[in-house]
Amino acid sequence: MRALLVVNPAATTTSARTRDVLIHALASDLKLDVATTEYRGHARDLTRRAVDGGTHELVVALGGDGTVNEVVNGLLEHGPAPEELPRLAVVPGGSTNVFARALGLPNDAVEATGALLDALRDGTERTVGLGLASGTPGTPDEAVPARWFTFCAGFGFDASVLGRVEQQRERGKRSTHALYIRQALRQFLGEPHRRHGTIGLERPDQDTIKDLALAIVCNTAPWTFLGNRPVYAAPRASFDTALDVWGLTKLSAPAMTRYATQLLMSTPERGPHGKHAISLHDETDFTLHSQAPLPFQMDGDHLGLRTSVTFTGVRRALRVIV
Repeated sequence: MRALLVVNPAATTTSARTRDVLIHALASDLKLDVATTEYRGHARDLTRRAVDGGTHELVVALGGDGTVNEVVNGLLEHGPAPEELPRLAVVPGGSTNVFARALGLPNDAVEATGALLDALRDGTERTVGLGLASGTPGTPDEAVPARWFTFCAGFGFDASVLGRVEQQRERGKRSTHALYIRQALRQFLGEPHRRHGTIGLERPDQDTIKDLALAIVCNTAPWTFLGNRPVYAAPRASFDTALDVWGLTKLSAPAMTRYATQLLMSTPERGPHGKHAISLHDETDFTLHSQAPLPFQMDGDHLGLRTSVTFTGVRRALRVIV
């Protein structure tokens, strides 16, 4: 089998030596071509060229969730066709690796490579659903193409936090859970829409849900991880269904304390709930819109400001080696 390995050299938890070991291990079982990313969006470009050339049966993403997202968008540049497209495999190299861990893969890159090779020998794979989002830009001259996501998207507060974290990382800060918590607190203290949300959620033939201050769209559970602890915003979300939405209508200090505690204590059976929370399951088509431009993120990647984002849950979009 011929495979393309897309390597992010800046991946948080892998060193050059570790990557060399992993490449050697994969090359022992595969006809392996290795490509290293050099700029944001490069993984998508590399994967798209492999798809258009029809030369590879498998694309392996070695990196974090951002690298995986780019590879997925390269694979699906022309839309989903699971039986015709190369399969996807993931070797986690980021700080959180939500997609890989949600698939049940080890969080360690070496162990995950061993699991991948075992799966290839056994011929085990699954076809997963994905989310597709297209948005109205925050400024009139900004082009926003449709984009796929693997595990989550966020509109408003959580995207603002990710934007703050990215700014800190550009200044040389390490991506740690402590960094995320500090930036979440700072965003909360400065949040302009804390008491009166500006987000509306529209669905076909349904009443609009108004005044959301936070909206998280999940394609699987858990939503994220804090170290080894899984966090479930939408416990019923699954790669086998469409999309789930969890939102809050109020971000007051008591409300945020209550829901943050519930998130930390969440389980596969019970997520955060209460009079200020909304929860939707298995939604195929809906739109989030805001009276003012708000930050938007997909798979942990801050994408700037949007005034409206339309979501589609696409079942059975891509084959993944597991």
